[in-house]
Amino acid sequence: MMNKDALAKKVALVAVYSALGVVLAPFLQIPFITTKAFPGQHLLNAIVGVTLGPFWAFIVATIVGIIRNALGVGTIYAFPGGIPGGVIVGLFSWILKKIGKSDKVEYAAFSEPLGTVLIGGTLSVYLVAPLIGDLKLTGALIPVWIIFGVSSVTGSIMGFIVLKVLRRAGYLNRISTW
Repeated sequence: MMNKDALAKKVALVAVYSALGVVLAPFLQIPFITTKAFPGQHLLNAIVGVTLGPFWAFIVATIVGIIRNALGVGTIYAFPGGIPGGVIVGLFSWILKKIGKSDKVEYAAFSEPLGTVLIGGTLSVYLVAPLIGDLKLTGALIPVWIIFGVSSVTGSIMGFIVLKVLRRAGYLNRISTW
């Protein structure tokens, strides 16, 4: 069971990360057919996955997706496009810690496109698009993989850079909560 201080720290970081995602949303998006790819989400996924883990990365991506949609700066594809990347980063981060590579945990950021492109892109094309009747995106797997790839690779590189800066400044271990 998690103590109250640790939970409070996690919730505070979730609020900060979610706010950052909402603030960045109008500035860092790539419109594509009926989607809006958002490298800022992938930047966040890298940071949240490493500092908080897969569960909290799922929570932040969900919160940012809901608020982006409510504000009209996101689409339904924010959910399959954003959530899997953060979860994958969190899992890779956990694996690196388990095998004794805590000093290299920021490299988990580069796993973000696996979740976003392969899982999120595929779910978007073959599950979400047909469910909502989006004929423009249904079956467009390769174009979606490409645009999601451009967005997630860009975001994961930015996230890696932020994590490296946090490590060099001595903050990465202080904000990591798991």
